[in-house]
Amino acid sequence: MKNVGGVDRFIRIVLGLALLSLFYFLPGYWKLTGLFAVPFLFTGLAQKCAINQLLGRNTCKIR
Repeated sequence: MKNVGGVDRFIRIVLGLALLSLFYFLPGYWKLTGLFAVPFLFTGLAQKCAINQLLGRNTCKIR
């Protein structure tokens, strides 16, 4: 069941892409902070978020 709506999905994907860009801009081991992009991109593209499900939240308009 999808629980991530349009605006929430857009924010997750944009934030994920921004964090992913850290691989190109940060030196050395700081590049690893770009790995924080993986959960944002996954939840945005799959439209499922385990934390939303545990908290009982649903930002998707279609039920």
